[in-house]
Amino acid sequence: MTHLAPLEEDERTGLLIPTILTRHDLDHFEQANMVDARLWYQRNHPSSSWLLSGRGVRGVHQRMFGEVWDWAGTFRLSEKNLGVDPVRIATDLEILLGDVHHWLDNETFSPDEIAVRFKHRLVSIHCFANGNGRHARLMADLLVHFTLVQPMFSWGGDVSGAAPHSRKRYIDALQCADRGDISSLLEFARS
Repeated sequence: MTHLAPLEEDERTGLLIPTILTRHDLDHFEQANMVDARLWYQRNHPSSSWLLSGRGVRGVHQRMFGEVWDWAGTFRLSEKNLGVDPVRIATDLEILLGDVHHWLDNETFSPDEIAVRFKHRLVSIHCFANGNGRHARLMADLLVHFTLVQPMFSWGGDVSGAAPHSRKRYIDALQCADRGDISSLLEFARS
């Protein structure tokens, strides 16, 4: 499908904006909603107890995509080619959040590694029907900045696909992390 081809009917299910007809339109509205979400969190400084809760994970997704999708912030109910079985989402997320609290309390990893490990595991759970990578990157940014008091990540500058080289580096780093080597993803996060 090209960027300007019409969205299929099943791709439009849950859209709140009837004028969205193409992938280009969808990308435009989602990006605007995500920028607003990032600015909102920069003004409102989420607490780590809220951010690292199921309510916080859903709340960030809702704020990122809630102007575009009626299902924003709602855990997916169907199987995807990525992620855990939908019945495991809530449980696996609680395990991850418990692990992150443990890492924070015990300074198990550096601040960057805590946030990047959180992002990687969050996206592997694949909580939502769409937007999981973008959501997990913002969650990591919020965690590293507001809880761990470090600068937000650059994530290679652009992983959306507009910069193909950056996107390929990101995918390669994710695949290394999937195999247990987080070092490339850590490096990419600050590149």
